[in-house]
Amino acid sequence: MNKNSKVLALKYRPQTFNDLIGQQVVAETIINSIKANKVPNAYLFTGIRGIGKTTIARIVAKSLNCLNGIENLCENALCENCDAIANSSHIDVLEMDAASKTGVDDVRDLIEFSRYGPTSSKYKIFIIDEVHMLSKQAFNALLKTLEEPPEYIKFIFATTEIKKIPITVVSRCQRFDLSRIKSMELFEFIKKIKDKENGKASDEALKLIVKISEGSVRDALSLLDRALLSIDNEKELDLSAAQKIFGYFDKSQLIELFKLILQGDQNKVIEKYRKIYDQGVEPKIFINDFLEILYYFKNINALTLESTNFTLNDEEFSNIKEISNDIDSEVLILFWQFTIQTLDELDIVSNQHLSIEMFLLRLIHLGGFKPLNKDNNNEMIKNDQDSPSPKTLSKDTIDQIKNVSQEKKIKPQTKIETKVINKISINSFKDLLDVCYSKKEIKLKYDLENNVNLVKFENGRIEISFNDNLDKNFVKDLSTKLLEWTNQRWIISFSKSKGEISIKDKEKNKKKELIEKAKKSDLYKNMLNYFSDAELIDIKNIKKDD
Repeated sequence: MNKNSKVLALKYRPQTFNDLIGQQVVAETIINSIKANKVPNAYLFTGIRGIGKTTIARIVAKSLNCLNGIENLCENALCENCDAIANSSHIDVLEMDAASKTGVDDVRDLIEFSRYGPTSSKYKIFIIDEVHMLSKQAFNALLKTLEEPPEYIKFIFATTEIKKIPITVVSRCQRFDLSRIKSMELFEFIKKIKDKENGKASDEALKLIVKISEGSVRDALSLLDRALLSIDNEKELDLSAAQKIFGYFDKSQLIELFKLILQGDQNKVIEKYRKIYDQGVEPKIFINDFLEILYYFKNINALTLESTNFTLNDEEFSNIKEISNDIDSEVLILFWQFTIQTLDELDIVSNQHLSIEMFLLRLIHLGGFKPLNKDNNNEMIKNDQDSPSPKTLSKDTIDQIKNVSQEKKIKPQTKIETKVINKISINSFKDLLDVCYSKKEIKLKYDLENNVNLVKFENGRIEISFNDNLDKNFVKDLSTKLLEWTNQRWIISFSKSKGEISIKDKEKNKKKELIEKAKKSDLYKNMLNYFSDAELIDIKNIKKDD
């Protein structure tokens, strides 16, 4: 380990597979493949930030090129190759950050470099970090070399966004998905580091660090480093100090606030929130933490203390479990809906602080309602004697939880319903053409007659094929007009079937048949006796008046 580094994330960076935490399965698989001499052309490590992707890549490079072999891999006394790789100075191990070198020229230089064998080791290894940042052209340039590289070339890729890598590249790699480090395992790890650094920090403070890091070892070490530097050597970092350092507040305050909401004490609720706000807690952080607490209130009976990932301590867990027994699930669901709505509102209000206070007052109003048991016909009553009926409460609840988007959706529907009286019946393709004509939708009528081949016509559904001359907005325009005319949404789908010929082509064929029939008539033959150069170019049926 790099003992000279003052940064914990680098000082305690794993140097061997034995130093890794939480990735034992990955380590064993790689070790076994090297021992069996079944080393893939390329490794691909994926996972969240700070869980060891680049670190494992370097360990793999050392395992492949260690002078002592995989069976006696260097741990303390490093061989020449392992020492150079650890310091990123080995001539045969090239590390490239794809975030800064994304172009095809960078990859071509790498490929050109790969034509030469290793200088002082068994394998020439290319470690490409954040490989998803490479351009499409760069990936294409890499494909052939990646599939059939020289025996002495190995690629190691690391990425946080596996979905951005072309599947053609992924399929050519041996993929390893690195998992988040479990909370207890990460807690034990940083506790050991704290002891090695002679730091003073309570277990509760360390658990808070674990929670904030979200399974990332690097984040946990960085937070620990920051925490230990922020206090005097003589003092112990307790939970309260850690919360101030990282901008978090005690969850017990939220639980107490929740109890006050259920009790309906407006003054105390607002007073409690303002104390939390004065601690420097941002409104959005408050709302997100409130959502988390709501989740625990709703599901506490199905959880264990360990499954909360150190978000709650023993006392908080017990308090939530006790309070949750007196709260109806429907009330919690309503609380959740209001909280989500408020989270959206914070993006459009100028004073988020006041918005939170109004949000809490609304929750007090909702918290005063709870359903009775089935013996009372499931009526909803308030804590006092003024109890609304189930219908009244239901309407009030619906009115409150409607957000802006929902209201916008309701308004146009109301307008449409007023037109139902005047709706037009369209039962065939001919009816559609007639309506287009009567409504003076000449462009639609033209496309229907000339550029559309009817495959199938049903009530509410039209299936067509079309030629290259069809207007690109045809489907949108026709759907809009059909909705307007019939007060019904129509499905217009395209078919691979040819369908019927267009109306215009039908008319052309019919006219052609009439012309051919007319040419065979005696009248036409007699006309040619008088006008030998005459040619029949058109014919019309004339209906006689009765």
